[in-house]
Amino acid sequence: MNRLNLSIPSAFEARAVTPGRTLLISSLGTFIALVVYCGPLGNMPTIATALHAGPASQTWILSSMSVGLAAFLLTAGALADDLGRRRIFAGGAVILAAGSVLCAVASGPVLFIAGRVVEGIGGAALVASSLGLVAHVFTTPAQRATASGVWGASVGAGIAVGPVVTGLLDLAGLWRLFYWAIVVFGVGLGWIAHRGLIESRADAPRKVDLYGAATLSAAMVLILVALVEGRQGNARALALSAIAAVAFGVAFIVVERRGQHPMLDLRLFRGRRFSAATLAALATGVGVIGLMSFSCTFLVNTMRLSTLDAALVLVVWSGISVATALLARHLPASISGGHQLAIGLAGVGVGLLAMTGLAAESSPWRLVPGLIIAGIASGVLNAALGREAVASVPADRAGLGSGANNTARYLGSSIGVTLVGIIAMDPSGRVSGMVAGWNHAALVTGVLSLAGAAAIFRLSRRTG
Repeated sequence: MNRLNLSIPSAFEARAVTPGRTLLISSLGTFIALVVYCGPLGNMPTIATALHAGPASQTWILSSMSVGLAAFLLTAGALADDLGRRRIFAGGAVILAAGSVLCAVASGPVLFIAGRVVEGIGGAALVASSLGLVAHVFTTPAQRATASGVWGASVGAGIAVGPVVTGLLDLAGLWRLFYWAIVVFGVGLGWIAHRGLIESRADAPRKVDLYGAATLSAAMVLILVALVEGRQGNARALALSAIAAVAFGVAFIVVERRGQHPMLDLRLFRGRRFSAATLAALATGVGVIGLMSFSCTFLVNTMRLSTLDAALVLVVWSGISVATALLARHLPASISGGHQLAIGLAGVGVGLLAMTGLAAESSPWRLVPGLIIAGIASGVLNAALGREAVASVPADRAGLGSGANNTARYLGSSIGVTLVGIIAMDPSGRVSGMVAGWNHAALVTGVLSLAGAAAIFRLSRRTG
């Protein structure tokens, strides 16, 4: 069995590439993508003031990177398998840097939002190709259990670090420095990937499914537009976007069913393992990511914490998830991947329910027990999602599996953020109203997580 060696010699010679180095670089890419994704959670008020962004623009600032991620993740996974995973990974790092340049120089919300969309496209390439790179060098179940734990930990670490870094820079009045730093890290990561990874692709690369990529991307973007506009109360835009999303969704299904080289073989959904992994990713986004994305705003507005202090409260959840993901490989082998998904999602549901019952005078400490429970469960869940994403598809289509799984996760998070915003926000701005809204949102997301766990357990009973 390959042993992990996480050191990176200065030569970066391809012939000396080790599985450990591949895991380290791939996880670093996912970590940076999540840092960028969660960064605005730590200083949204500052960004809104600097860019003169109104409520609608603020909603788009928070949702725009999700648009790029959800629209391009599945396409990026398929391209990685067919054109080369290292190539797509390195390209994604450069695209992430380019989007960060736009954010760094933006003087208004439109350019900043455009930059966030570009960052989402780059992040999608990083996340989708990273699991494919890992799956190529870690081939046995035991190896993948260890590797998926490290990869899952990088997800939690990125969520933890992003808001804290932006919160710290916010205190120093240097919020734009975050995006210039990402430019440097993105370019550096692209160079490291080019020199430190070996190229891998599917055994039988296929033609790029342009029609499938175009129709799916259009459907994903329009779904998110409908969610954002619906949150703003724009009924006409909601209806038009939803109708167009359904039309492009149907077109995607037709193209994939009739195409000779479909990007996504729809027959994969007949497999319980693939369906369980996809449902778990969707439920993760709708539930815990949706509520936690709102938590900093809630803590700042109701408990009068600074953006940095609010981010540090969030670290209780995300930080614990990092440690748990790394330890998840020690779970008994008798627990199947599907059952691990169900257990993790059920634990998340319990943790979210434990965060209900707040009163106007409650302190942040009241949330800590629920954050701890949800953090432990999220680590178990993230480790299992990484492993099941590639184990539920043919061995040479790992990038596609990662893309499909993460598409479901970020589409779910967009739905979750919108749902929580609708439930939790009090138009009057009253603290009591926002606290009541939080309680309702935590209840709804907790119940949805438990329902997802029950469905996944049922799907997994026959998969072993």
